[in-house]
Amino acid sequence: MDSLPLLLIFWYGILHAFGPDHLTAITDFSIGKSKKKTMLITLAFALGHGVSLFIFAKILQHIDISETLLAWGDYASSSVIIAIGLFLLFMALSGRINVGWHEHNGKKHIHIWYGKKHEHGEKKQVTSALTVGTLMGIGGVRGMLITLSAIAHHEVNLMMVASFTIGVMLVFLMFGYFISLINENLLKTQKNIRVAFATAGVISLIVGTNMFI
Repeated sequence: MDSLPLLLIFWYGILHAFGPDHLTAITDFSIGKSKKKTMLITLAFALGHGVSLFIFAKILQHIDISETLLAWGDYASSSVIIAIGLFLLFMALSGRINVGWHEHNGKKHIHIWYGKKHEHGEKKQVTSALTVGTLMGIGGVRGMLITLSAIAHHEVNLMMVASFTIGVMLVFLMFGYFISLINENLLKTQKNIRVAFATAGVISLIVGTNMFI
């Protein structure tokens, strides 16, 4: 396959990643996390997104599914964003977001957790981001197929998906790094953390609701 179609697919991945639903989801998962967790979450989300787009694109190449049924993929993505927004708002308004300082190897860092019990849960958070990225890939499969058919008369293959996923990851990692800077420099007090979570929740509700319109 020529390099030009792959470059165009890579560019489409970059443009696709700037969707408000994607950036909102990354923010929701990364707010208050360490830089390491933020990067892992971002990578997991991008990987899930790329893989699910590949799988569903392959399915749709061989099975004729109506536009009405495909639209439910967009509704699924919207519902996920709204659900996360409601969760963040509930946690912020109910006072269930806690913050504490810890010191490891002479370095102090902040831990943020939900409820009374303090758990790191890094593996669980990464798995959740991977799952949400996969679910939201369903909503983007129509746009990907249209783009692929416009720039290359080929079936969807791994090289295409790799180019797309790398483009998505590039944007997601840059945005994840930006969120990690906010976490490190602004989220140092209980008040700031609750405001940040509440703000992320409100934005999620707005973005998710607008996707239904």
